[in-house]
Amino acid sequence: MNPFQRMTLLLAGLWLATLPALAEAVPGGHLLLIGGGKRPDAVMQHFFSLSGGYDALVLIVPTASELADTGEFYEKQFTEMGCRNVRALPLATRAEATTGPWQELLPRAGGIFFAGGDQRRIIDVCRDTPFEAELKKAFARGLVVCGTSAGLACMSELMLTGDGDPEVIRAANMELWPGLGLFPHAILDQHFIKRQRANRLIAVVLEHPGYLGIGVDEATAVWLKPDRTLAVMGEGSVMVVDPGEAVIRRNEQGLLGVQDLKIHLLLPGDTYSLGPVRRAP
Repeated sequence: MNPFQRMTLLLAGLWLATLPALAEAVPGGHLLLIGGGKRPDAVMQHFFSLSGGYDALVLIVPTASELADTGEFYEKQFTEMGCRNVRALPLATRAEATTGPWQELLPRAGGIFFAGGDQRRIIDVCRDTPFEAELKKAFARGLVVCGTSAGLACMSELMLTGDGDPEVIRAANMELWPGLGLFPHAILDQHFIKRQRANRLIAVVLEHPGYLGIGVDEATAVWLKPDRTLAVMGEGSVMVVDPGEAVIRRNEQGLLGVQDLKIHLLLPGDTYSLGPVRRAP
């Protein structure tokens, strides 16, 4: 064996040795999250496609909604869009998130959709339950997770509840809860441009500079791929607030100031690499 062949085998062995670590570092699932309002047909069709096609099992989580017929509404709508195997999950209480039909259905599902409403309901019912644990296992295996409005917000590691004063960029001004955390290294916000929510997202990012802020407008979706590439779909824009190189300060009144904060405004068709997951200091 000549020196070149020995070097080739050595490099191949080193590359193969890294594969288990890479598999652990890159989750298998896709996130497709809509900022609320209209759900563009192209986004929903893409959800069904990523989930395995129209015969794949798609589950609906209506928990955020206060309307009793939300699950039935989405079952009918998804069926009309061509989905032939769709089920709404009864997930209104923590007891139902401890044991229920999801135990048999979730391991077989190709996709799961979280409806809009109040994201606090999702966390109240699902966080630190067997359902949340199995959801994360399924996502790591390749489950596609879609959601709109509250179904977007709850995917943050730190979740905006909507409570607080968005009229000033001040410390401790917006309420944050732990979210489900399927979208790591991010604080997500919905209805973003439509409801002028830049103030509140910038404020929480300046207080938590280990996270990106991602604001998604109505009728617009972000598609987070397993390689942490973000693609914008739909009709509106997405703002990414990156405090990575920023110099942040706070005055005696609690007002927040910053220099060198990066803000990106992405349009449909744009892509953006989020890079490796950065943990909060």
